Amino acid sequence: KKAKDTDDYGLYLPKEAQHYGVSKALSSPLDPSNGFALQFEARQEEGLECGGAYLKYLNADEYDADSFDGDTPYTVMFGPDKCGGTNKVHVIFKHKSPLDGEVEEKHLKNPPRMPVDEKVHLYSLEVNEDNTYTVSIDGKEERTGSLFEDFEPPFNPPKEIDDPDDKKPEDWVDEDKIPDPKAKKPADWDEDAPAMIPDMDAVKPDDWLDDEPAQVEDEEAVIPEDWDVEEDGDWEAPMVPNPACAEVSGCGEWTRPEKPNPEYKGKWYAPMIDNPKYKGEWKPKQIANPKFYEDKTPLANIGKIGAVGVEVWTMSKGLVLDNIVADEDIAAVKAFGKDAFEAKAEAVNSAVEAREQEAKAKAD
Repeated sequence: KKAKDTDDYGLYLPKEAQHYGVSKALSSPLDPSNGFALQFEARQEEGLECGGAYLKYLNADEYDADSFDGDTPYTVMFGPDKCGGTNKVHVIFKHKSPLDGEVEEKHLKNPPRMPVDEKVHLYSLEVNEDNTYTVSIDGKEERTGSLFEDFEPPFNPPKEIDDPDDKKPEDWVDEDKIPDPKAKKPADWDEDAPAMIPDMDAVKPDDWLDDEPAQVEDEEAVIPEDWDVEEDGDWEAPMVPNPACAEVSGCGEWTRPEKPNPEYKGKWYAPMIDNPKYKGEWKPKQIANPKFYEDKTPLANIGKIGAVGVEVWTMSKGLVLDNIVADEDIAAVKAFGKDAFEAKAEAVNSAVEAREQEAKAKAD
């Protein structure tokens, strides 16, 4: 479909409350071992209520276009997703353990938030041979760091783990403070004393109007033409603040203001003291992790990328995806993104901003 505000075409997801699935094989499998880059444009032409705009970069050894669905194995999942409290740009790797071959998802722990306007945005993931990564939106770096430090579960499991068979003893005391058992409530402590009391020093202002109500009927109100007494009942004018009260201290019955009660103490509690039976915070003992390994080249164990898949659920219509690129040449991907995105973004975003300004002018 031709995208809104431009002559460019893109992959268009036209309906809300739909599950979409479509995939396309790469011209040749991408080997991520020595670094790679993923990049694409995404735009919510109608705005975003709830939906995913991420892509799945599918495992070359297990990809079959005819059977592509949500269970098709992927190597990397990358891109924005927002619904309810979720707002993130996913970065998820499927990593195979060099110890036992178990495949586990590794999630970026602190992913950036996605823009939620109607403009077009460029999402880029750069993964380098030295196991560093960068997530950029519209060419601006949003997250950068190490694969070994920023993903959960970690690419390399810990050497030691909690012993699952170690249980906290029943007599273990982990409360470090207790109410002092020797403390007694003072005899003069009045728990029933109110927090506020009438201010006996207060004096009614001289200009206080006792006989004027704080609100009166609106004299300018007119009974609606379509008011039906039989159906709607007797019409009464709405109440408005009494104009006579505007220039004085107040109207109606004067009541003495309250002030904090100097005798108020509230409920008595015994002071807290160190617990003599306290043993400290209990922690299970550590044992050797049977699944420990050290993978110094994790990119070699995430699998080759053979295809790109769109497999999302969305409650918002109008998602457009375009200029999807996956390549081992990081510099070439960056250059393509700059050339393809900047001119389009200028045209699209200018049109969106013009509509926003027009709508604001009409509202004012």
